[in-house]
Formats: sequence, structure tokens, C-alpha cells
Amino acid sequence: MNTAEVIIKTAVNIPWLDVAAKSWQVARKLWHGLADEGMYEVLEYESRLELKDRHGRIALFSKREKVRYRQNNIIAYQDHAWGDGQILQDYKCTPGVVVDRYRPGHKIFLLISLREVKQRGDEDEFHMEWGIENGFVRPHELWETEIRHRTRQAKVQVIFPKSRPPQRAWVEAVLHRRRHALGEDNKVMLPDGRVQISWHNPKPQLNERYQFHWEW
Repeated sequence: MNTAEVIIKTAVNIPWLDVAAKSWQVARKLWHGLADEGMYEVLEYESRLELKDRHGRIALFSKREKVRYRQNNIIAYQDHAWGDGQILQDYKCTPGVVVDRYRPGHKIFLLISLREVKQRGDEDEFHMEWGIENGFVRPHELWETEIRHRTRQAKVQVIFPKSRPPQRAWVEAVLHRRRHALGEDNKVMLPDGRVQISWHNPKPQLNERYQFHWEW
């Protein structure tokens, strides 16, 4: 057998299809990993919805997000909101400055200029606050939190007026169709007589929508 025949026979015996298939699988995993990485990850998420009157006409929403950037040269941050009534009343955000607001559907998006360039590994802690008018006027209401970025932990609080505490409350994971009742362990009586119900998720699922329901 000459040298050319040896080379051809060896090439035929190599499992090229298996090697190519495995390489493709690795490449796809790497590509999807980079695509799903996102602009930043949320290290801590805390939000609070405060119902100011027993009719649900006036409410104040605030949240804190500690984020770590996963890409270089980030100059803007995006916030969003949706819900019944008049939302985003007297919107405030620190750090950053709101430079644009648009509504492609039922959600309102806000573009926040960071006024500086962030690099991969940098961290920021954002504080947002806005008012809501006529947003919670029904006996059964809800507040939804959507996990749009990889999030380490999430905590949601709803504070009810002293004159109208909730009869019951629960959390639903919409995509996974799971419900979790919120009982006495989740309830705290504040010094001024108002009731606060908290829900904490140490490992929220990406793209899941968590709905905090209550009847009052």
C-alpha cells in the first residue's frame, strides 16, 4: 500500500461526521450563551408598591436594582412599566437622566442616559420611583414583575392602608403556571398600623412573569 492509499484510508476511518456534529453543538451553545448574556445582570432587585388610600386611587411604586454590566462601552440603561390607570407619574431615577420615552405596545419604555461609559464588571445601583393614579380600584388586583435579565434574587413588597388590609394574597408564576399562597409568615404590621406583605424569590427564572395578587 502506497502513501496516498494510507492517507485516504486513514481519512475515511476518522469519524468526521461525529466531530463536525459535536463542534456544531459546542458552537451553538457558545453562541446562545453570548446572545443570552444580556447587557447586564441583576444582583439584587427590590420593589415596593404602596397603596396610599383605601380606594386604590393613589399609589407609589419604588424599586432598587443593583446591576453588574456584562459588556463594554455601555452608556444607557432601559426601564419599563405598564399597568392600569395613569402610570409613571413624576418619574424619578438615580443615577442617570431620562432622554427618551416610547410606547410600542402596552408597555412604556424609558431610555436613561448614564452620562458615563460603563465597562464589563462595573456595577451600579439604580433607584426608581413613580406615582400611579386609579390603578388599583378593583376588589381583586395584581402587580406584575417581569424578569427580563438574569437576576440573582428578587423581593417584592406591597403595603396596604390601615383602613383596608388584604383578605388574602398569593403569587403566580405565569409561564410555569405555579401559585404560592402568601400567609402570616409574609405579613408584617407596620408601626403606623398598615399591613406589609412581602415575597422573596432567591432564584427567579429568566423571562418569567411573577404576579402578586391580592383581594381586599
